[in-house]
Amino acid sequence: MINKENNGKIDILSLTLHELTELITQMGEKPFRAKQIFQWLHVKRVKNFSQMTNLSAQFRANLDAHFCIKSLFICKRLESVNDNTVKYLYELDDGNHIESVIMEYNHGNTMCVSTQVGCKMGCKFCASTIAGFKRNLAASEILLQIYEAERDSGRHISGVVLMGIGEPLDNYDNVINFLDLLSCPDGANISLRHVSLSTCGLVPKIHELAKLKLGLTLSISLHAADNAERSEIMPVNDKYNIEELLQACHSYFETTGRRISFEYALINGHNDSYHDAKKLSELLDNFICHVNIIPVNKIKERGFKSDRQSAYRFQKYLTDLGVNATVRRTLGADIDAACGQLRREYEV
Repeated sequence: MINKENNGKIDILSLTLHELTELITQMGEKPFRAKQIFQWLHVKRVKNFSQMTNLSAQFRANLDAHFCIKSLFICKRLESVNDNTVKYLYELDDGNHIESVIMEYNHGNTMCVSTQVGCKMGCKFCASTIAGFKRNLAASEILLQIYEAERDSGRHISGVVLMGIGEPLDNYDNVINFLDLLSCPDGANISLRHVSLSTCGLVPKIHELAKLKLGLTLSISLHAADNAERSEIMPVNDKYNIEELLQACHSYFETTGRRISFEYALINGHNDSYHDAKKLSELLDNFICHVNIIPVNKIKERGFKSDRQSAYRFQKYLTDLGVNATVRRTLGADIDAACGQLRREYEV
């Protein structure tokens, strides 16, 4: 996917190796030069063409005339004293801001990345939607969140979660391009089996994603077991209701063989009773799936509340009903690591 900036230059970090090879050969260069450039960008991660020392000075000048290397600026960094979670607030080239979070697990470091500046979906419990939607992120801007965090922290990122600011499937083309770049053996080379994509339920895009058979984990933000309750907190349900969403999930599993993960943000007094758990178990009865219970994040503009005691009680309801369910581990609680809050406070 070829993105041009306002200056007419091509965003080279968003180009797949195949796309880059085509453009480089059109410039009269040998195809192997594209691989050299790609590795400078995605392995050595240089920030300007002058650093590509195995290319001629003339070729580097030509590259600089036709392409740009995008960058992110870390304008705020918070590190938890409890669990080594690190939260970044990045400034983009156009002055917009996004967030990402490094989470440390026994198996390695996973990074939660943003895919949009703001969000259109309007979920009532989410801080990302309050400041409104600005624009989609380019594949390079999603990827650079990982590159800059690795550069700053010295940690290797082995897993990625598309669960930060924005709805990934609402930025479908750029997200698919990012996944291609992320998994390229000549680049970051992160297996898509170590990637989880979270969606609020854009049904047509779930069907498109299934056809690609990428091997990633699809996480569905469900958060309620009937349409009335879900529509109350998730406006997207008015367009794609639970029945349509679960049909798409069945199709995804049948096409890919990959187990679905359902996210359930627990809200005291809204969706946390035994009756809610029973409805959820009946809804997911025919699924090979996992339910991830998430105590809802506190947002000052909303009155929603939850706690881990309620989450564990709800987990027991579900497991007693035969549902595979866990409570998400809380990371970075002392730095408000949930995405959207830092950007919103910074831009107010």
